[in-house]
Amino acid sequence: MDTSKPIAFCEHLQLSSIGIQPASISFQTLTLESDHFICVREKVNEQNQVVIIDLADANNVLRRPITADSAIMHPKQKILALKAQRQLQIFNIQTKTKVKSHIMNEDVVFWKWVSDSIIGLVTDTSVYHWTIADETSPPQKMFDRHATLSGAQIINYRIATDEKWFVVIGIAGNTSNPAAFKVKGAMQLYSKERGVSQAIEGHAAAFADVKLDGSAIATKLFAFAVRTATGAKLHIVEIDHNAANPPFQKKAVDVYFPAEATNDFPVSMQVSKRHGIIYLVTKYGFIHLYDLETGACVYMNRISGETIFVTAEHEATDGIIGVNKKGQVLSVNVDDQTIIPYILATLNNSELAFKLASRADLPGADDLYVRQYQQLFQSSQYGEAAKIAAKSPRGILRTAATIEAFKAAPAAPGGLSPILQYFGVLLERGELNKLESVELARPVLTQGRKQLLEKWLKENKLDCSEELGDIVRLHDMTLALSVYLRANVPNKVIACFAETGQTDKIVLYSKKVGYTPDYVGLLQHIMRVNPDKGAEFAGQLINDESGPLVDVERVVDIFMGQNMIQPATSFLLDALKDNKPEQGHLQTRLLEMNLVHAPQVADAILGNEMFTHYDRPRIANLCEKAGLLQRALEHYEDIADIKRAVVRSNVLQPEWLVNYFSRLTTEQSFVCMQEMLRIDIRQNLQIVVQIATKYSDILGPIKLIEMFESFKSFEGLYYYLGSVVNLSQDPEVHFKYIQAATRTGQIREVERICRESNFYNPEKVKNFLKEAKLSDQLPLIIVCDRFDFVHDLVLYLYQNGLTNFIEVYVQRVNSARTPQVIGGLLDVDCEEQTVKNLLASVTGIFPVDELVEEVESRNRLKLIQPWLTSRIESGSQDPSMFNALAKILIDSNNNPEAFLKENNIYEPLVVGKYCEKRDPYLAYIAYAKGFCDEELISITNDNAMFKHQARYLVKRRQLELWAQVLVPDNIHRRPLIDQIVATALPESTDPDDVSVTVKAFIAADLPLELIELLEKIVIEPSPFSDNRNLQNLLLLTAIRAEKGKVVGYINKLQNYDFQDIAKIATENHLYEEALTIYKKYDQHAFAMNVLVEHIVSLDRGVEYAHKVNLPEVWSRLAKAQLDGLRIKDAIDSYIKAEDPSNFAEVIEIANQAGKHDDLVRYLQMARKSLREPKVDTELAYAYAKTDRLHDMEDFLGMTNVADILEVGEKCFQDELYQAAKLLFTSISNWARLATTLIYLEENQAAVESARKAGNTQVWKQVHAACIAKNEFRLAQICGLNIIVHADELQGIIREYETRGYFDEIMTLLEAGLSLERAHMGIFTELSVLYSKYRPEKLMEHLKLFVSRINIPKVIKAAENAHLWSELVFLFVKYDEFDNAALAMMERAADAWEHNQFKEVIVRVANALGFYLEQQPTLITDLMTVLIPRIDHVRVVRIFRGQDNVPLIRPYLIAVQHLNIEAVNDAYNELLIEEEDYKTLRDSIDSFDNFNNVGLAKRLESHELLEFRRLAAHLYKKNAKWDESISLSKQDKLFKDAIITAATSASTEVAEELLTYFVDIGNKECFGAMLYTCFDLLRPDVVEELSWQHSLNDFHMPYKLQSQRHLLEKLAALEKEVRERSKKDTQKEQQEAEQPIINPGFGGRLLITQSNGFAGSAPPGFQNGVPAHMTGFGGY
Repeated sequence: MDTSKPIAFCEHLQLSSIGIQPASISFQTLTLESDHFICVREKVNEQNQVVIIDLADANNVLRRPITADSAIMHPKQKILALKAQRQLQIFNIQTKTKVKSHIMNEDVVFWKWVSDSIIGLVTDTSVYHWTIADETSPPQKMFDRHATLSGAQIINYRIATDEKWFVVIGIAGNTSNPAAFKVKGAMQLYSKERGVSQAIEGHAAAFADVKLDGSAIATKLFAFAVRTATGAKLHIVEIDHNAANPPFQKKAVDVYFPAEATNDFPVSMQVSKRHGIIYLVTKYGFIHLYDLETGACVYMNRISGETIFVTAEHEATDGIIGVNKKGQVLSVNVDDQTIIPYILATLNNSELAFKLASRADLPGADDLYVRQYQQLFQSSQYGEAAKIAAKSPRGILRTAATIEAFKAAPAAPGGLSPILQYFGVLLERGELNKLESVELARPVLTQGRKQLLEKWLKENKLDCSEELGDIVRLHDMTLALSVYLRANVPNKVIACFAETGQTDKIVLYSKKVGYTPDYVGLLQHIMRVNPDKGAEFAGQLINDESGPLVDVERVVDIFMGQNMIQPATSFLLDALKDNKPEQGHLQTRLLEMNLVHAPQVADAILGNEMFTHYDRPRIANLCEKAGLLQRALEHYEDIADIKRAVVRSNVLQPEWLVNYFSRLTTEQSFVCMQEMLRIDIRQNLQIVVQIATKYSDILGPIKLIEMFESFKSFEGLYYYLGSVVNLSQDPEVHFKYIQAATRTGQIREVERICRESNFYNPEKVKNFLKEAKLSDQLPLIIVCDRFDFVHDLVLYLYQNGLTNFIEVYVQRVNSARTPQVIGGLLDVDCEEQTVKNLLASVTGIFPVDELVEEVESRNRLKLIQPWLTSRIESGSQDPSMFNALAKILIDSNNNPEAFLKENNIYEPLVVGKYCEKRDPYLAYIAYAKGFCDEELISITNDNAMFKHQARYLVKRRQLELWAQVLVPDNIHRRPLIDQIVATALPESTDPDDVSVTVKAFIAADLPLELIELLEKIVIEPSPFSDNRNLQNLLLLTAIRAEKGKVVGYINKLQNYDFQDIAKIATENHLYEEALTIYKKYDQHAFAMNVLVEHIVSLDRGVEYAHKVNLPEVWSRLAKAQLDGLRIKDAIDSYIKAEDPSNFAEVIEIANQAGKHDDLVRYLQMARKSLREPKVDTELAYAYAKTDRLHDMEDFLGMTNVADILEVGEKCFQDELYQAAKLLFTSISNWARLATTLIYLEENQAAVESARKAGNTQVWKQVHAACIAKNEFRLAQICGLNIIVHADELQGIIREYETRGYFDEIMTLLEAGLSLERAHMGIFTELSVLYSKYRPEKLMEHLKLFVSRINIPKVIKAAENAHLWSELVFLFVKYDEFDNAALAMMERAADAWEHNQFKEVIVRVANALGFYLEQQPTLITDLMTVLIPRIDHVRVVRIFRGQDNVPLIRPYLIAVQHLNIEAVNDAYNELLIEEEDYKTLRDSIDSFDNFNNVGLAKRLESHELLEFRRLAAHLYKKNAKWDESISLSKQDKLFKDAIITAATSASTEVAEELLTYFVDIGNKECFGAMLYTCFDLLRPDVVEELSWQHSLNDFHMPYKLQSQRHLLEKLAALEKEVRERSKKDTQKEQQEAEQPIINPGFGGRLLITQSNGFAGSAPPGFQNGVPAHMTGFGGY
């Protein structure tokens, strides 16, 4: 074991190997919140991404296209927090949901997950905590930042585990004090409970807990490290001191930094919870390990050559994990196997080793513990010895021997016994083991102090076991149950549950632990002890969610065996609740037992209808015997059984019996009801009626009526039908009900049904009631009244002398039938007086119209005149009465016209219809009074009363009515219009009458008639002659229908809307009329518009314009002339109008027509009032077009708003180069000026302008012009400004080459070599040109500028030009040594150069191929020379591919010392082919870099034994013990198998092989195994095998040696204990004699103040660290 390094180092991942860009590996872009995830922000192909690396699955990298300023992963879950400016968001990556979001009011400069649910946020002013425990709460402010952190870069923020202490850590450059350390660390420590902060100078910090000796609870510590100009310190102080704990002495220890690390400082700190070790990482990659409790330096080394900028706790090893700037993910942890030996051997600090081994339960200090324990025990310091045993790592001293020793130790007088002291220490320290728990429990229970045991169990002080439970069970079953549960002893737990009555927990517990007890036996036991609990337990067993755990029938047998009917019933009810078919026999059994012993229970079970699969006939019979007749009927299916039971209705509930019949068929129901009526009709009639009523629809009313009638039970029939008649629509039912009610004397019911029913046959009922001769004829009256048998009724009553019932009918029943009754009496020739008296006696309301119709149809109208008169006189307002009176007056011609005009109550439509045939004028009066339009139109048309109709229409003012009479197909329209024009409208003085009439004519499209009408009321004198609307209408109508009259109307009329009329006249092509209107009203502009746009006479327009001489007229004329392309005239008119508004169109048309001279005049006029860029621009252009350059110069010299560039471009396009030159010069546009000067052949000036322009395109144009004119000097000036642009270079070269100017282009490029902006393309293209046209210059050029040319392109050019020397030179410079050598060999005459070939050949790979083909015998010599320079893997691949490996055997032997996998594989294969197993074994043992397992699998099937032995040997080397031993067994190489088993150091492997030898009967190998594997074999196993297979003779030597070995170990142990005890005694004596220094302090100081003690450094260290440990030698 190498104890020189107490730490383990591991490189987990190289970030660059999984695609992380090096630039993204920095503190700003990479975060590490825990050892689970790394989060990186980077940009890939211009896309921002967040990369999440799960360190448990590093190859599965998660990339998301996210843009953020910062991203941090949750320490354990796949939850990502993102920050973009002030917006914070948290996402759950697995569920793809947003967890939370918030927008901060200030910038967050640092953030970090400080716990599983809280993110710490540090802003410029404050610190916040943001929890993810809810979805809405914002970040909560915790405290304000201290002023000392101002301007510092925040690198960390941490909180204590109890969230009561916080620390913010920052660093800043120290520029103000040159003498101070250059990087200043600043920290702010904040106490949440006290609400105060303390500023501390420090670079790294952490919170930690440690449990000190004698402490009840853990002590909370704060550790921080700082480096200053004077040195570096690590401070460890206590925070929140607990009074129950001893005070923690502050520590301030030096932190050593090597001489070469003068600027190094701490950057991060982590504390191992298990080991109590502080890991301190510095900027230069050093790691320091310090003990948390003592502050002692444990180890220091450099683990990284780059800065580890982020770290986190490595939970898997209780170490630290970090990432350096190269992307290495590294972890360091304490090596449990070497740390204690290291401390003892290197640091020589046994106290630290003792504490650390105890704290972290580490090996390596066992001897120290044993010696100290023995020393204390032997000196009777039993309490201290007990403490040592309790703290011993891995419990090495907590054994039965220790307990026995303490038991045997004598107790001090008056003190506790040693054994009690021992157990007291153990209980105080923590949990007892199984043995200790048992040993402690016995005396405690014996003394009856089980409450102590209960207390220790609650505090988890005891290690529960079955043995402990058995001891406790004798005293307390409940306590024993607790022990068994903790010890996981299922059978004992279940037994305790049963004995304590906790049956409800048995099944749950059994399932939880996967144990299946004997439930039947358990149930029998519980049933005997506690039947109630047994029944409850049985229910749990049956109702288990996974199915019944016991057989139901078996449980029932258990219940019945103890005659437990009620529990059995409850159990079966619970067990059979699912009502399954296969449980039918159990259902029957349940019902049988209860029908026999408890019928009421059976009745309740059957009533709940829980079961359906039992034996129904059997149960029915038992129910009848038990007196449960209702249940029996529910189960009977035979009609004979049903009839026998159903007639006993007196013992059945009527409601149930009625419902029961719903189960029977129709035939069964009738049979049962007939049987019930037959047996006892008086008893059963009521229930039969109820049954018939309820099932009437199913059984059929007719059959039921027949059944009742067959028993002559009209009473039953009456009650049955009475209950169904209101719901039935069967006429027969209603009739039979009337009949039954009549026969039972229920006259009122007959009256009701006759009045209310709508379904009986009225004829049949009427005849029945007539035949019945009832004393009260009211039912008959009701029927006849309802169904209009009034005539028959009146005839029947009159003939039978029942006239009083006639009065009853009209007075009490229905007075509305009075007209029919009067008509009927008149038909039977009743006396008039009787009729009048009857009519006078009617007090109710009846329809007078019907009465009038009845008497009128019989020509007896005057009969009712007295009655009418009396009614009207009494104040009646019934129109019908007045209608009748009007008819009487008309027939009697008693001044009807006055009545019709004056009376307002009669109905005009009725009376008018009555008058139509008698007097049409009277009908007209009535219709006009009632506005009966349709009837009035019809009567006036039929009687040619058009004058009356016209007057009515005019006064009616209804457009719909007008539309009806003015339709074209109305044959009476013309006479009607004549009367309207001649009479009706001239008579009217109401404007509304005229308006509606005119609208009607317009709507009817009668323009000529309308003109005729309007002339009548407008032209001729009338009240409407000056009406503007009517004059407009007349003109409009004339424009539409009589165009010839328009001019006359225009001149005659004065009060019309001339603008609108003129516009409409224009739209209707009456242009001269419109012109007349405009002239009449002096609208000259509109008149001009008509002339030029509609009449289209420009000459008349010019004449009119001269006549009126108005600007607007000239302007409109100008526009027309412009549209007619009379440009000069148009411009003259615009100038006269002084109107520049249409300048855009004038400019466009004039330019198109080339009228630039006229355009100049117009634009000069326009500039007087306009300042438009378009005007000035076109004026300049017009000057150019008219060659008025002097005017242009004057124009350019004055203020203008022209677009000079646009004008210049136009002039350039029109080849007006002199004008363009002036224009471009005026605006200093050198680029366009240069181009213009080219066309003016002023090349020198063009070059100067191009230089001023500085534009590549201009240079190209000028350059092209100079080339075209062979001005190569000027062309070179231009070219030098072009070729510096790489994308333009090819075009320039192509242009020169196309024209054949090869020397000129090379001169140009040579001149370009010295340019500052000369790029690779210039050098490369010049090389290509040299290869084509000046090959003699190429080599010199290459040697000078090879580093600045594109070698592949020049290689191709040199090859095309056959320049072999240059080609070889280029191949060498491009590291293509194969091609260089090939070129020299193929073109030796031109390219060979000896020294160069020697330099090349050693780097050539294909030279091997050349030798292999040409000189295979010399290849070994060649390869010997090339060994230091060739790729051995590639060489092996080449020769393997050609199957020539044997040729290079010497080479393979020569390079095998390099231990290369490909070489080893090839050599081993060669040895296998040669069957040289000895050499192969040497190769395998000497060089291990090959696929060991693969080679072993290949050899294990080899035909030669020795090769199979090698396979076993390989398996053994790779710890494949089973495979190795299996091969040795197969070949009976038992010695090899035994050696392999011994090498494995595995007891399991050794004992398995030992058993194999015993099984095959190989006693010699058995004996050899005992000798060889002595340390691995367990004595009890060996003795058992020896005893079973009679191998005592072979076993005896082993047994003797085992006894001897045991005795020697005991003796050595005793000696060691004595020596350790002696040393401890001496040490204690020395410590007692040593004086105490610095005993304490007067008061509590700041936590940074040192206590005066320097931390101890390991021996041989300089300031704590050996100088040689600063390199990378360890890793």
